[in-house]
Amino acid sequence: MGNEKVNVTVKINGNEKRAEVEPRTLLAHFIRDNLGLTGTHIGCDTSQCGACTVLVDGQAVKSCTLLTVQADGSEITTVEGLGQVGNLHPMQQSFWEKHGLQCGYCTPGVMMAAVGLLQQNPNPSDEEIREGLEGVICRCTGYQFIVDAVKHAAQLMRETEAEVQLVGEERL
Repeated sequence: MGNEKVNVTVKINGNEKRAEVEPRTLLAHFIRDNLGLTGTHIGCDTSQCGACTVLVDGQAVKSCTLLTVQADGSEITTVEGLGQVGNLHPMQQSFWEKHGLQCGYCTPGVMMAAVGLLQQNPNPSDEEIREGLEGVICRCTGYQFIVDAVKHAAQLMRETEAEVQLVGEERL
């Protein structure tokens, strides 16, 4: 009785996916293990680091805190859904141009949290960016380059009126 699987359907990076999962499967594990989207990193499994941040119905969520069954019927965007080589999302372009990463482990989570922030506040101050990203820990950068990258992305997004543009790349 406790190991019965549940059917879930999600729209992830523009593609509808259906799967059977154990009710206790965390969304982070479903994204990585079932769907093979390894850009969503798992750094702690305790919701402390934020490396697993994705957008669920447009809201930045730490995917290690959500069961997959709770996301049933939702639209999910992972870092793979932001852009692709040759067609980067403004957030990705800004992290490249402004050196917003070092080791890169936290970068997908930071980018997704930042995209969520900019959807809510398209012109944040440095303080608002720091507050908006406080749930994601970076152990390398000291954050100033990240703040600079997010500010630059906000400017690019305002200039181009860009939103999260899913690449729609079929991966499974």
